[in-house]
Amino acid sequence: MKSTVFMKYGFWLAVIVTLFSVCSQADWPQFQGPNRDGISPETGLLRTWPEEGPKVLWSLPLGAGYGSPSVRDGEVYILDRVDDKQDVLRCLALDTGKELWNYAYDAPGDVSHNGSRTAPTVDERCVFSVGMVGDFVCVDRKTHQPVWKKNLLTEFQMKAPGWGVVQAPSLYQDLVIVAPMAQDAYVAAFKRDTGDLVWKTASLGPLGYSTPVVLKLAGVDQAVMIGACKKGGGNPGKVAGISLDKGEFLWTYDGFQCHIPIPYPTVLPDDRLFITGGYGAGSAMIQVKQENGKFTVKELFKTDACSSQIHQPIFYKDYLYVNSNSNEREDGMLCLSLDGQVKWKTRDTWSSTTFERGNLLLADGLIYNLDGKKGILHLVEPSPEGYKELAQAKIFSGKEIWAPMALSNGKLLLRNQEEMKCLDVKNP
Repeated sequence: MKSTVFMKYGFWLAVIVTLFSVCSQADWPQFQGPNRDGISPETGLLRTWPEEGPKVLWSLPLGAGYGSPSVRDGEVYILDRVDDKQDVLRCLALDTGKELWNYAYDAPGDVSHNGSRTAPTVDERCVFSVGMVGDFVCVDRKTHQPVWKKNLLTEFQMKAPGWGVVQAPSLYQDLVIVAPMAQDAYVAAFKRDTGDLVWKTASLGPLGYSTPVVLKLAGVDQAVMIGACKKGGGNPGKVAGISLDKGEFLWTYDGFQCHIPIPYPTVLPDDRLFITGGYGAGSAMIQVKQENGKFTVKELFKTDACSSQIHQPIFYKDYLYVNSNSNEREDGMLCLSLDGQVKWKTRDTWSSTTFERGNLLLADGLIYNLDGKKGILHLVEPSPEGYKELAQAKIFSGKEIWAPMALSNGKLLLRNQEEMKCLDVKNP
């Protein structure tokens, strides 16, 4: 009898644990997904679409901008911007798009290419976000009220940058990490629960538009940040690994110079980092090593053949897939080997398609590539042998469709300058 009861409850415990694991894996709780690499662990997705594209489950009007959604526990969070006067953190039901609650605050101001900027970061209790004019806010998910709030520009005596404040908070243990990019606080860590400053770093260069990412390199968890350089020279920028307990530089690299850095480094096997940027910066790959507590950096290669102005590359099965587009030229989607060799690019090989400054997302061995100018979503099977398109569908009209996408529970979230759509890409 006892054995039967144990087996019965043991079975249901296993079911509950499995369901919890599936739900956890389905989350997209921060900028660029669970691991900040643009990759979802989801499987069982459609490999072909009807002519009209995947089913649109719901849509939601939004203010102008580029801020992407995050998803946790079946809730979608997006920092919207309204009439150049307010930031509004919206919480929506993933299944229906119904707004569950919002938190709005006054944030007047305008910049070049006005509108929202980056995705919120969501943990089990709170939502952390940074608005276009520097408001750094922690909102409780249950009370829908701020736990703490500060302004990065005011706190560190900074002027608003030309394209606004662009930060997606990174979480590590009890810390939340952003980059004010002040001369005495280029990167800073705050207590999650109180907002108190814990540490800040020295300068890595002039003001830029990248955001810190927490990675493990040479066996050590660290924040990695790209510093900008001054246009025309005279004030070089550095890429740095930063200690997470004291904010000290563990290593720096000055071989990559970009006066408007946006993508953060992509981590690769063997403690390598791929760094890319627009505005003539090109790309570089470095390797970080540690011996007897001392870090060293080796430059493996630099190339002008790959240059992503806005979005993160995708790493899949020993190759990098990049929308290699910038102001200087548009090469389209590009496949790059880890020794810096271009295997193919769509500008030359497939109908001259470049995807403009659209975003990439990978799941279930498929790449979703949203054309930033035409609003066409392409479903691509990544392969170094060549560009392999499985399906495409027109999703949006308009321009500057540059916001990153998000995927959760078979639902693909995309937005343009006017609305967000939720597509069903699950294979039934």
